[in-house]
Amino acid sequence: MSYLRKFVLPALAAGSFICASAQPSHAENWGHWRGPQFNGSTSETNLPATWSKTENVVWVAPMPGYSGSTPVIWGDSVFVTSPDQEKNLLLLCLDRKNGKVRWQKTVNVGDREKGRNNMSSPSPVTDGQSVFVMFATGDLVAFDFAGNELWKRQLAKDYGRFADMWIYGSSPLLYHGKLYIQVLQRNPPPPDYTQAIDDKPTRESYLLCLDSKTGKNLWRQIRPTDALQESQEAYSSPIPCENGNHAEILVVGGNYTTAHDTVTGAELWRCGGLNARNGTSWRIVPSPVVADGLIIACAPKREPVFAIKDGGKGLVTDTHIAWTFKDFPSDCVTPVYYQQKLFVLDGDKQTMTCLDPKTGAIKWQGNLGVRDIFRSSPAAADGKIYCLSESGTVVVLDAGDEFKILSTIPMGEEPVRASPSVASGELFIRTSKNLYCIGKK
Repeated sequence: MSYLRKFVLPALAAGSFICASAQPSHAENWGHWRGPQFNGSTSETNLPATWSKTENVVWVAPMPGYSGSTPVIWGDSVFVTSPDQEKNLLLLCLDRKNGKVRWQKTVNVGDREKGRNNMSSPSPVTDGQSVFVMFATGDLVAFDFAGNELWKRQLAKDYGRFADMWIYGSSPLLYHGKLYIQVLQRNPPPPDYTQAIDDKPTRESYLLCLDSKTGKNLWRQIRPTDALQESQEAYSSPIPCENGNHAEILVVGGNYTTAHDTVTGAELWRCGGLNARNGTSWRIVPSPVVADGLIIACAPKREPVFAIKDGGKGLVTDTHIAWTFKDFPSDCVTPVYYQQKLFVLDGDKQTMTCLDPKTGAIKWQGNLGVRDIFRSSPAAADGKIYCLSESGTVVVLDAGDEFKILSTIPMGEEPVRASPSVASGELFIRTSKNLYCIGKK
């Protein structure tokens, strides 16, 4: 019996809808890039509201290179991916107590950059026994906590190199012993996508499900779309949801939000509306979020945030959109669901909006007070929202019923695109140079 059915579901009203988690809600781990509840939040407490580069800093660990990969933490192990100066693609395991490197593994060689992305953008994922890491080279590898390789796949060899303009960046999802890999890409690859040049002239977008113990395929679901050009691509990551006794995997990109059966991969329903303006063709970056019974999906480039009702069959665009939010939408930042509130950060206009997830009504809205661009996704814990800008400025907000900035901390060391993580009463912030462990001292 799953944790949800044994402990959580009996406490909820019949028919309620929640985001499924592979961990109990009280867990102190952050095993997925969006945390234990897959929505950017955790039940962790006793976190600092302010710090400096010396105050409330538990340790600082130098990173081999820049990456947008978010650290994941389980117990006393911290896992992070990175390139180094020799273009090696690395997985590092750090001791959570002191930041020292326990072990380091070279997964492949051949990092490349475009914009501020590189081949190490996907974040690791762990279940406390194994850690799984994906690179934009197509290398997917499982290690145990001692650093022993368990199995390895090369998805680019199997299905073609990834055809994404800004380099593949989706993170793996681990859910009930299965590993899910989302690849939404352009077909055919344009000639200037040099990272996608190989002997395969066409590409398929797909959701791949593997046995986490062996790495063998359980299924691969092709995900068709009528999207054009860049809008075929997505840098979002899949998340799981449960509706009663039924589980599904949500995918956003290629102009649609889709739900897939966890057993077969079959598409259960799809909702359009993304890239709705005539002639637009933009990629999708934010991952979906489940908030108070609705699925939240963000359209690109000043287009709305959508709240979608689960269920239905086939195309549900005309029947299942509950509300939209247009004022300060998110182009790159994944929203946070925390304490029955939905927090949407407009990273270009530095504006945070707190919404009632049931209705889309605005509870409060405010400017973060810095002229920075935000590309990392905020983390929520201990009644606070932690926002991290590209220039390395942290803005800490009160997660209550009114807009309130608790502190602004300029850490620097740009560019910063990795999202904050929270575990064991500590906050983990990755800059271009260091990984900081922040906690009350």
